[in-house]
Amino acid sequence: MDFPQIIQSLLNGLAIGSVYAIFALGYTLVFSILGIINFAQTAVFTLGAYFTYALVSGQFASGLLGGLNLFPNGSPFAGSGWGFALATLIASVLAGLLAVVIERLAFRPMRSRSADPLLALVSSLGVALILVNVIQLLVGAEIYSYPENAYGQVQPAIEFKLGGQILGITTVQVIIFFVSMLILALLGYVIGRTKIGKALRAVAENPGTASLLGISVDRYILITFFLSGFLGGLAGTLVSMAFNIAGPYFGQPYGLKGLAVIVLGGLGSIPGAVLGGLVIGLAEAFVPSSYSAYKDAVAFALLFIILLVRPQGLLGTAQIQKV
Repeated sequence: MDFPQIIQSLLNGLAIGSVYAIFALGYTLVFSILGIINFAQTAVFTLGAYFTYALVSGQFASGLLGGLNLFPNGSPFAGSGWGFALATLIASVLAGLLAVVIERLAFRPMRSRSADPLLALVSSLGVALILVNVIQLLVGAEIYSYPENAYGQVQPAIEFKLGGQILGITTVQVIIFFVSMLILALLGYVIGRTKIGKALRAVAENPGTASLLGISVDRYILITFFLSGFLGGLAGTLVSMAFNIAGPYFGQPYGLKGLAVIVLGGLGSIPGAVLGGLVIGLAEAFVPSSYSAYKDAVAFALLFIILLVRPQGLLGTAQIQKV
C-alpha cells in the first residue's frame, strides 16, 4: 500500500472503529456495575436504528406495521441535518428507556434473588431473541435505507488531493466519526467529572459500601442501563447511516464485535473500550479489498494474539487471586 492508500484506510478505520467503541461502551457500563454481559444490547442497537428510520421515513414496507404512515404530510424530521439529528436523539432516548425496561424485567428479579450471574446473562439473551422476533413480526425482514433527503442537501463525499492522488471520504463517515468522538468526550466528562459519574464509579467499585454512603444503588443501576441503551441506539443509527438496516438480526454481528472490543480493551475499562474499538476498526480497514471476506477473522486473530501476550486486555488490570 502506498501512502495515500494508507491514509484512506486510516480514515475508514477511524470511522467504523469509533462506532465499535460506542457500542462496546454500552457493554462496559453494565459489566462494570453488575459484572455481567447484557446480550439484549444487540436488540437495543437494532431498535435504535429502526426508531430513527420510523421518525425519518414514517412508514414500513411489510409486517404488521406495513402500510401504516406515521406522517401523512411528510416527516418533520426529514430534509435537514438538524431534523435527522433530532430524530437520532429521540430514537437514542427511546432505546435508553427500553434498556431500563429490560433491566426491570430481566435483571432486577435475578438480582433481588441473588441469582447466579450466569442466569442473568441467559435472561438477557432470551430478551434479545424475543425483541428480534417482535421486530420481524412488526416490520418484516426487509432491508431499509433512509430516504434520499434524510440529511438534507449535503455533499456526498469530501475529496482532497494527497501525493498526486484523489482521496475521498463520504460525508456519512465524517458525521459518524465526529458524532462518535463528541459522545465519547461527553461520556468521559460525565463519568470523570460529575456527581453522577462519581456515584456510578462508587457503585461499580463496591455496591455495599456505596449503599452505606447513602447512594441509591438501584437508581444508579437504572441510570447505567439508560446510558448503555442510549449508546446502543445511537450506534445502531450511525451504522445504519452507512450500511442500511439489514433486517431484525442487524445488530448481532456488531454484538460480537462489541464483545471482542471490551475483551481486547480490558473488561470494565471505559478507556479500554474506546481503544479496543479503534484498534479493531483499523485492523479491519487495513485488510486488502481482495481479502475483505476475512476482515472478521483478522480482527479476532488480532484479539487472540494480544490476549496471549496480555490476558487482561490492553488497558485492563490483572485480577489478584486471594488465597
